[in-house]
Amino acid sequence: MAKLQGFANAFVLFLASVAAIQCVSGEIVCEKLPTDICAFAISSSGMRCVLEKYVQRGEVNYQCVTSQVRADKLHEAGGWIETDECVQACGVDRSWAGISSDPLLDLHFMDKLCSPPCYKGCPKIVDLYFNLALAEGVFLPNLCDALKSNPRRAMAEATFKSGSIGDGAPAPASAAPVASAPAPF
Repeated sequence: MAKLQGFANAFVLFLASVAAIQCVSGEIVCEKLPTDICAFAISSSGMRCVLEKYVQRGEVNYQCVTSQVRADKLHEAGGWIETDECVQACGVDRSWAGISSDPLLDLHFMDKLCSPPCYKGCPKIVDLYFNLALAEGVFLPNLCDALKSNPRRAMAEATFKSGSIGDGAPAPASAAPVASAPAPF
């Protein structure tokens, strides 16, 4: 019972801090966000927030910064803090630093990303990984469809097609950002 009360208090405090950030400034500015809600947030200007890792006097620290990645036409007028439900449903982690396509190589991650609760209910996270996959030469809806029938083969083909997702290869010129990912289910 005490743990449940502690969780409830922490959750109320979290919601209050998010509301305070939005109400005080009237907008979401990545650099003003606490590090524990930074990842997967979208600033009021439509740019994605990213957790940046740095070392100062031998100690690893993190700060929230504005990335150069636009959230395609999905950003809200007042910005967006991703919900805990979507973070959990999609298998992402708020402690991830940077924006990377590396999770697309993880079968467990892809299973969660392509699941209906994530793919249909969390468009901002899906949009991010849709564009990351596209930049690697992989069409996320097709990969999600293939994962339903033969997950290992789908992952092998995606890795082969992209030349190994996450190898730092530049995006093809035709890989312009897309407004939203079509539903695979």
